[in-house]
Amino acid sequence: MKQTLTTLLPASLLQTVKNTYDALRRLPQIPAAYLHPWRRESIRRLAALKDAHAQAGSRAFIIGNGPSLKQTDLTKLKNEFAFGMNRIYLMFPELGFTTSCLVSINDLVIEQCAQEMASLQIPKYIAWRSHRHFVSHQSSVISDQSFARNYQLPITNLQLPTFLYTTYTGPKFSRDVRGRVWEGATVTNVALQLAFHIGFEKVILIGVDHNFASKGDANKTVVSDGDDPNHFSSAYFGKGFRWQLPDLDTSEIGYRFARQAYESVGREVLDATVGGKLTIFPKVDYNSLFS
Repeated sequence: MKQTLTTLLPASLLQTVKNTYDALRRLPQIPAAYLHPWRRESIRRLAALKDAHAQAGSRAFIIGNGPSLKQTDLTKLKNEFAFGMNRIYLMFPELGFTTSCLVSINDLVIEQCAQEMASLQIPKYIAWRSHRHFVSHQSSVISDQSFARNYQLPITNLQLPTFLYTTYTGPKFSRDVRGRVWEGATVTNVALQLAFHIGFEKVILIGVDHNFASKGDANKTVVSDGDDPNHFSSAYFGKGFRWQLPDLDTSEIGYRFARQAYESVGREVLDATVGGKLTIFPKVDYNSLFS
């Protein structure tokens, strides 16, 4: 039946049907995604951040976690706004400083690392569907009577992440991340949308190698059986860590959306990854950015 529909329906109509189906599947998520007290607090924070860095010449770095980071002088970022992602904090002791914030959306990563993430004293932007992993890591709480009697809401801003309503389906680029944000198969795409929301004029990618030694079906869950060859640290997804193989094709769709969105308003995304395989964004020499 599915093959028959694919054959008979025009591509545009088929896409409309798919988008409608995906939207209907998301309907049960919507009340909590907008009305839950944690999300309401997140939306308030995101409203305050909208265009907060929309000044001429403003820039930010998005740090991927590829092996090329070992060939990149990250000490140059000490006084820069930098988006760290997933387990970048493993590098903090060596760096001697933290990134400006942390972004993480993959449920497997968050499930296994929530306690580590919760302990970080930096702003955190986390996928809303993973909020359940943070409940046990909160200490100081207040009640939000406007939502539900005796519901416990953490009071410390740095303890409570800012939750983003992200989805696997419904491809788009969100210029305002208070609403739904498409993940585009990689946390890097979410960071690009967050950076746009905040207003940065220039965004530079580093460590986005776009190349994995581990091969297999996209999004397949695997368990690491030893040292991690795909990231800056062998312990990143070390032995026993559950993770999903990358979907590089879908991530490139998201990157193209990002390039179009930035360029449409006179902004730009540059790729300063050392030896990176991504070809969507203009390349720039990393060291030249500091001369």
